[in-house]
Amino acid sequence: MSSVTRKRSIDRQRALEILTRLKVRYPDATCSLTYATPVQLLVATILSAQCTDERVNAVTPELFRRYPDAPALAAADLSELELLVRPTGFYRNKAKNIQGACRTIVEKFDGEVPQRMELLLVLPGVARKTANVVLAHAFGINAGVTVDTHVKRLSRRLGLTEHDDPVKVERDLMPLLPQSEWENWSIRLIYHGRSTCKARSPQCEACVLADLCPSVARTA
Repeated sequence: MSSVTRKRSIDRQRALEILTRLKVRYPDATCSLTYATPVQLLVATILSAQCTDERVNAVTPELFRRYPDAPALAAADLSELELLVRPTGFYRNKAKNIQGACRTIVEKFDGEVPQRMELLLVLPGVARKTANVVLAHAFGINAGVTVDTHVKRLSRRLGLTEHDDPVKVERDLMPLLPQSEWENWSIRLIYHGRSTCKARSPQCEACVLADLCPSVARTA
């Protein structure tokens, strides 16, 4: 067995143990965005870029009351759409992408959010992170590992990737876990990143993964 193969085998075992502990620590972890339909989840996920889920959830009730589906969002007045999503930041670009995505959904997909990665990626404002969230939580399809800032940071700290690019991080993580666990990994790492393994002040002394984390070992 080569050293690379041996390392991947060790990383796979460690990743499974990490996931087991996180499932115990966060048994009810799920997507924290509020939505009723796949298109609403798509919109909420676009809005969540560089914004907290709490703020997105404060904005979307009125947004979805006025524009509940893809046809309504596609036909919305752009300036009003911008005003509604303004609290989430980068509102002009987000409003433009939301409307563009919904117009594409109406024109190419009969008003329904597509259930395939390659089709979701043609929508304006949709990259793999958004597509993975929508597929996993709206349709129960694990097409990949959702890599947001928390998942990237924690996966690097845990020594499971050396990359910063989300696509490369995802490619490193996917072979380490069964496909059925890809979204479980992401959502629980997100919870852990928010509560314990924070960007500036990680609470290593309270972390259930401390003995599995090379970053803790380096600072001990």
